[in-house]
Amino acid sequence: MATMLLVVELLIAIALIVVVLLQRSEGGGLGLGGGGGGGMGGLFTPRGAADTLTRTTAILAGLFFLICIGLNLMALHGRPNNASILDAAPATTAPAAPAAPAVPSVPKPQ
Repeated sequence: MATMLLVVELLIAIALIVVVLLQRSEGGGLGLGGGGGGGMGGLFTPRGAADTLTRTTAILAGLFFLICIGLNLMALHGRPNNASILDAAPATTAPAAPAAPAVPSVPKPQ
């Protein structure tokens, strides 16, 4: 089940990248339906394409987040101990004893 969700999430991520790259940016980007307006209110007029791509981006992003949450819940369910790490008391350790300063060896005169 987790493997299938991971594959679906990967496909959604790739589709999300493609859809975002297809959108028209301020600089032109790789946008669909550039220039010229036919006057018809069709699906792929510049405005119709922008609305469709925006809606598709929102749907794909929502699916991506839902699958992420589902994968996290599946990972949490499989843990043997469901306690939070914040519930555990911090380990108390004794402070380390200060190290004695090293005494340099001085060669004895002969």
